[in-house]
Amino acid sequence: MTDSASAIDRGGPISGLDDRLDGLVGLAALVLAVNVVGAVPAVLGGPDSAWFAALTKPEIYPPGWLFGVVWTALFTLSGVALWLLVRAEPSGARRLAFGAFVLQFGFNVAWTPTFFALQEIAAALAIVVALAVLLAGTIAAFARVDRRAAALLVPYLAWVCFAAVLNYRFLVLN
Repeated sequence: MTDSASAIDRGGPISGLDDRLDGLVGLAALVLAVNVVGAVPAVLGGPDSAWFAALTKPEIYPPGWLFGVVWTALFTLSGVALWLLVRAEPSGARRLAFGAFVLQFGFNVAWTPTFFALQEIAAALAIVVALAVLLAGTIAAFARVDRRAAALLVPYLAWVCFAAVLNYRFLVLN
């Protein structure tokens, strides 16, 4: 078995120009995938509804354009974190971290249709609070594998905590 093949079998980083290119392609693919999956719910049914327009907005509600910018940045960081995780040595810790990522991302994707399409502000609050808890666990799981990957998820957790406060304020005001 060649050194390159054994590195592939181990799932770790591989040296060489072709391998670095594959790494960059993999990075781009994961970043794109996380952004697309994360954006689909907002594209299918986000804040452009009469129901949402009629809601009393919390005093801390940021300009609408900011959400797209922030989520794109956070999903990009998440894609990079996931790429670092995928390139780490296979282990039980890596599998756990990957599973935690998928679980929290599912909660993230579920929030938008719950809030906007179903118009269930209280249920959306439960989802975003659960998301914050799951994301904190995901960061801890990532840290066991790659601290850089875990650090890339911290801004995401901060924004989700802000989103939870914002969701709570929507509930109180409406």
